[in-house]
Order: sequence, then structure tokens, then C-alpha cells
Amino acid sequence: MHLIKRTALVCVLLGLGFLALGNTSAGKYDYMKRFTKVFDLVRDEYVRDIPNEDLMDGAVKGMLQSLDPHSAFLSKNEFKEMRETTTGEFFGVGIELSTENNQLIVVSPIEDTPAFKAGVKSGDLILAVDGQPTQDMSSQEAVSKIRGPKGSEVELLILHKDSKKPQEIKIIRDAIPLISVKSRFLDEDGFLWVRLTRFSERTTEELLEGIKNMSKKAPIKGIVLDLRNNPGGLLNQAVSVSDVFLKRDSIVSIRGRGGKVAQNFEAKANATDVVCPMVVLINSGTASASEIVAGALQDQSRAVVLGERSFGKGSVQNVIPLEDGSAVKLTIALYYTPKGRSIQAEGIEPDIVVPFEVPSEDAAKLPRFNSPREKDLSRHIENGSKGKIDKDKADSEKGTVVANKNATDKNATDKNAPEPKLVEEETQTYLTKDNQLRMGLQMVRGLPKITEIRAK
Repeated sequence: MHLIKRTALVCVLLGLGFLALGNTSAGKYDYMKRFTKVFDLVRDEYVRDIPNEDLMDGAVKGMLQSLDPHSAFLSKNEFKEMRETTTGEFFGVGIELSTENNQLIVVSPIEDTPAFKAGVKSGDLILAVDGQPTQDMSSQEAVSKIRGPKGSEVELLILHKDSKKPQEIKIIRDAIPLISVKSRFLDEDGFLWVRLTRFSERTTEELLEGIKNMSKKAPIKGIVLDLRNNPGGLLNQAVSVSDVFLKRDSIVSIRGRGGKVAQNFEAKANATDVVCPMVVLINSGTASASEIVAGALQDQSRAVVLGERSFGKGSVQNVIPLEDGSAVKLTIALYYTPKGRSIQAEGIEPDIVVPFEVPSEDAAKLPRFNSPREKDLSRHIENGSKGKIDKDKADSEKGTVVANKNATDKNATDKNAPEPKLVEEETQTYLTKDNQLRMGLQMVRGLPKITEIRAK
């Protein structure tokens, strides 16, 4: 029965491909004859006996993996694990994975997880899991192998971008926190740092709760919204988070085959809307849903976007459950910002470019490298924009600024200033070591003045 269902699925998917190519009905059957012939050869002649269901699973996996880095076939367990990632507690190390040239690449470690604490970085290649090579292993298969019981150990063979020698890292699995929002004051004047680590089912609810709780301590004069190393998550949460800060107009549109707009998400005026000045922090680990938020706030001139170009994962995956409990994750469309920019393989270019500077005392331990982005992944979907935008011209038109680190360091801390009442000691440490965060605070302090100047 399973074989019949899977054969029907393959026939449907192959048939869609043939229609797209404009093949005749006879041509479709020719392709199916070839598939059936190969299937029979493997079943009858292969050196080992392989169950029909496993052969069909392999055929479906191969077909979907050949499309792009994000389409995939999910077994029953893989589909269950994917749902747990956004809805319930699960155990693992806390990394978001993709594929590049048939190798596993870390899009971003999730903050405060075992992988994050072990030093796994965006752009790292995972060459093996518990001694098993990951070459040609799908990201979903790798996730299944990396996950495991709480307290158990997994060994990852990792190659850093600028390293010639792989490094074995042993990580103890733990519960992966689904709390996705952290809030703390950056100074005594009421400027708030809101860190979004992912977009799960309660992200918007956590965001509103955090802002409400912090506003009881002091009036909020501005927000630094930190989306760095946020690998994304649920589309509806990206839309609702954007809606918290926008009163009207478009947030994001989805365009399918042929560029046709399939859906457009609009902001609505809400009693919970937050209207204070904002700066958004992004980097190469900012992907998918977090790019939607950054793009919407940037295009609507709601916030200044600061940091480094984002990852560029602007494609929409629809997860289609199958009757046997497995599922197909299929790329069906691309995201577009309110001004019609495609995020795919381009990412979000910040208004103010501020490369992250490793503190001098940590420079030897944390080598600087350029993390790969969506455009660097094999089989990535092209942006679709006509012509290549000249970067220098685009930068000059947007008024892109490369920040001077020394200028920000000078104003970072004042030893003679009174001890802040709202600021935790840990936050001061973050500000000392994080030049992007310092610049974000400096910018958000000046935004009301900038607005007043522009109004005149």
C-alpha cells in the first residue's frame, strides 16, 4: 500500500515537471518508463535486497534535494522533529543547518544552546556526526542524528571557514529553549535591547509581554531590535512581529511561479503598536523570517538597519503532510519586501554597514571570516531581478555608511558616569565587547533628533 502511495506521489511530481517543460503526453510516459526501468533494475539486480519502500523513499528524496537547498522529503520522525522545533520542547545542540555543495553548513547557532556555548559559528562546515561523514547527507537527516536524549553526547567534526584542519567538538545535548525573546535596558535613559533568537509559535506574545514588563520599570525611549544570528522560523510570527512596530501598509508579499502575487500581508493599527525610535541589527546569520522583519521595517522607514548583509534566504517552503505520516517540504514562492525587493540570494543590505569587530583580547581565539550566504549554496534559487545591481552605485544611492570603530569606542563607556539603575552588570559587558550593539545604542539615541531635523 505504501508503495502505491509513493508511486502516485512520484508520478504527480514528475508530471508537474513535464508540464512545466511543455512535454507531450507521450513524453511523460517515456520518462516514467525510464524511472520504472531503473526501479526494476535496482530491485532485481542490486547486490543487496532493498525494500520497495526504501527505494521509493530514496527516489523521492533525490528528486526534492535536486531542486534547491530547502526542498526535502521528511520521514515520519523528521516531520515530527520539525514540528517540535516550533511548538514543543526537544533535545539537541541548537543549530540551524543548510547545505552547500553537498556539505552541511551552519546557518546560525541558536543563542544560549549547547552549540552556541561550545563555539559553533555561522558558516562552519560539519564534516561528520559521531564519526559518520555528512557528505550528501540532507540537513534534515543531520538534524535527526544530532538530536538525542538530554545529557547524551554527540561529536561533531567541524571545519571553520579560515581553518585548514577540522576540529572535533564534543557537545552534551540539552533541552533547546523555545523562549525566543530577551529584553534588557542598555542604559538608564530607557533605551531597550530586544533580542529575537528565532520565530516560534509564541514569539509575538513573548515580545509584547517583554515590552510591557520593561515599560513598567521605566518609559521606553527607543529600541535596538537585535536579529543577528536569528535563523528564522514561522512566517505568521514574522508578520505579527512586524505588525507590532508598523501601523499600516505592506509587510511582505509572496510571489509564486511566473512572479504572480500569491499573498500580500498588510500591517493593521493595533492598541499594542510600539511607536518609539528603532534600530535593527542584522548579520550574515540573519535569515528567512528575520529578514522579512528587517526588510519591512527598512522599506517602511520605520527603523534604521545596522550591521552586515543578511543571509538571503527569501524562499517560501510549504510543508505538505502525506497520509503515512511523512511530509514533503517544497519551495513554492519567493518573499518580497514592501518595495518589491526579493530577499532571495541577495539578503538585506543595512543602511549603515558596521562589520563586527572581535575584541582585541579575543582576536586570537575568534578568527574573522566571511560567512557564506544563500547565494553561495549549491542549487540556490536565483533572485530573478533583471540585471546585476552595481554594488558601489547602490551603496552610494542608499547612503551606506561604513562606521568608524574608533569613533564608537570613544563613547562606549564613561567611567565617571553614575552607575545605571536599570542596567545589569552583564549588559555593560556586552556593550564593551559588541561594537555593533554600541553603535545601535548610539544611533537610536540620535534618531529623534534626526527626525526633527528632517521635519524642518
